[in-house]
Amino acid sequence: MPVAARPRSSSAAPSSPAAASSPAAPPSPAAPSGSPSSPAGLPALPPLAAQAERLIALGVPELSGLSAAELRAAAAGGAPDGALLVVSPALAPVSVLAPLLELDGRTGFVVEDMTDVDEFAPIEGIALPEGPVYTVSGLDRGDAMLNRSPDEALPAILAADRTPLTMGEGIAWLLQCPGVLDRNACFMTIGSRLRKANGRLDSRTPALWISNGTGRDGPARRSAPKVGWCWAGNRHTWLGFASAASRDPLR
Repeated sequence: MPVAARPRSSSAAPSSPAAASSPAAPPSPAAPSGSPSSPAGLPALPPLAAQAERLIALGVPELSGLSAAELRAAAAGGAPDGALLVVSPALAPVSVLAPLLELDGRTGFVVEDMTDVDEFAPIEGIALPEGPVYTVSGLDRGDAMLNRSPDEALPAILAADRTPLTMGEGIAWLLQCPGVLDRNACFMTIGSRLRKANGRLDSRTPALWISNGTGRDGPARRSAPKVGWCWAGNRHTWLGFASAASRDPLR
């Protein structure tokens, strides 16, 4: 059965009834360009040194095996303005970072049916920079691509000479700027996919959005930041596709 025709997981419920997935053909906005196209009102990233201090305050050194001194030294290595500091997923996997997310006092979580979240890896064509810490520049939440499916969005992102964010990079962005996550404008991180034993890609594509507290999420998690997934062939009016202009090593 084609992926687009598969029933949507309960973990992929829209963030509000008015924002349900649309069966209509997607709009035709311009694909992301070299300059981020997200609304100007999105929070700006702080300087790299401040980002390092934020990670230290969250306890990332203890969770990743990096020392606070190593994080500070990496942040002092220099990077373009607006760059995001990312700890390698080899040291800080998604399952470790997701509970550090917070939005309006609600703690982040991974959906119950994604116990294999740390097995998702960068897709073909994405090579993460070597080293324990690297930067991502030219971030875009992907609002111009709302109501496209992941299968439709990836070619457009690549054609614009951009790269889709991985799950870890999306979480790193929200750790620094929680306000980037908006109830009706959340985003997918299709730079991460799970490859099955037979070599084929799992049909789930990861996303970051805000829980409604329904189903297995539970009422206590209402309005919490959530790591979940949607089918690769499904469209959602409330999910964009986060991307970046480049990834760069820190020396």
